[in-house]
Amino acid sequence: MGEIKKVLRESAVARWSVLLLISYVMAANYYFYDALSPLKSVLQEKLGFSSEDYGWVQGFYAFPNTFLLMAIFGGIILDKIGIRITGMVFVLFMVVGAFVTAYGATEYYGNGGFGYTFMGSFLTRFSPQVKMMAFGMLLFGLGAETSIVVISKTIVKWFKGKELALAFGINLGIARIGSALALRIGPTILEPDWTKPIWLAVSLISIALLGFLVYLVFDIKLDKQIKQEGLLDKEEEFSFKDFISLITNRSFIYITALCVTFYAAVFPFLKYAPDFFHNKFNVPEDTAGNIASWLPMCTVIFTPLFGYLVDRIGKGALFMIFGSSMLVIVHILFAFTHLNPYVLIGLLGIAFSLVPAAMWPSVARIVPVNKIGTAYGTMFSMQNLGLFAVPVIAGIILDRTNPGITPEMLKHGSVLYYTPTMLMFVGFGIVAMIFAFLLKNDDKTSGYGLNLPSNKAVDKKQE
Repeated sequence: MGEIKKVLRESAVARWSVLLLISYVMAANYYFYDALSPLKSVLQEKLGFSSEDYGWVQGFYAFPNTFLLMAIFGGIILDKIGIRITGMVFVLFMVVGAFVTAYGATEYYGNGGFGYTFMGSFLTRFSPQVKMMAFGMLLFGLGAETSIVVISKTIVKWFKGKELALAFGINLGIARIGSALALRIGPTILEPDWTKPIWLAVSLISIALLGFLVYLVFDIKLDKQIKQEGLLDKEEEFSFKDFISLITNRSFIYITALCVTFYAAVFPFLKYAPDFFHNKFNVPEDTAGNIASWLPMCTVIFTPLFGYLVDRIGKGALFMIFGSSMLVIVHILFAFTHLNPYVLIGLLGIAFSLVPAAMWPSVARIVPVNKIGTAYGTMFSMQNLGLFAVPVIAGIILDRTNPGITPEMLKHGSVLYYTPTMLMFVGFGIVAMIFAFLLKNDDKTSGYGLNLPSNKAVDKKQE
């Protein structure tokens, strides 16, 4: 008698291979997102950017997902038409946006290349380079956030009921290798062409598109097997009325608010971290980028570890409280002390691992599969409110609290005063901590089992 054929995701080799493949796509996404971070002073020197200009370019990444709610619509599209088409469309947006951003930094464009005259015809207080690079980041962000939603649903599809928190942890760890490499590699390859770090990031994004094409082969095979085995059920269907029940779910509101405020205190900080270390600790720019790179590097180790612990012992709600509390403490120490920055960035890396390792798999406990794309899309769209506004606000605070300091003065040794900006990050961390407490308390009545290990959690359906 022949053996019963296993569905592909029951094979450990297959599902972990899929995880590595889609994690590369995520890592390339993160690499490009952070590729400009170690180049702030270079952009000021080469293109005459102010801190506010830099903040606008970085902030426009989040524009389509904040003001057009594209991550929400992307999540709804994902739940309606599936992973394959949605993923291809939005990964392609990433590639196009990356090319446009890099083009805006080129000498050819700066000397009057295609689009320069048009970009110079409006909002004249910003240079054409600022506007073209901001437009590129807008297109990139349009694709990047929904691509992360696609990857998140893909992980749930392959790992729910198995090593879900560990899979999310490894995915985030690999993704943040991309951030770390962007911070480390960028300052070392500026010569002879300072735009080389940006073009390297474009190349990695292009390879990610090819990687997603390879994943499609696995996805098609899995769906055929699921259909043949009769395992496809109504969970795969989505109706728009489900969105109302989702956004009125108190636990989902709290975890979304935690996501927004926690990441508002981390990702925008990372955008300024190399410049912060350079100015506060008086270290060379390449050393400053090195210090900043330890934030994502720590998460490579700790996020999978904490994900494993969430799977085995639970305590996910407590992890989110501890992580947000650590975030507040570290930012206060950054603001008011000169403690070893490597130690502080390591502690921030632990905080940055604790919360995501517990938060993302917890969403799959709060929300049923037919709403998971919409749920992640909603969270990413709200998160982008912080990713858009906070870098801009940080740049404005820097300019206002450092009056009269020009890019030319910075070239000759002037330093920026960062304490007010750091206090802004402290404030976001405090609010994140409050929402983590509210989520834990609400879990006592909602019964999702956020503090339970994976094999004991309640798979509660939300009507």
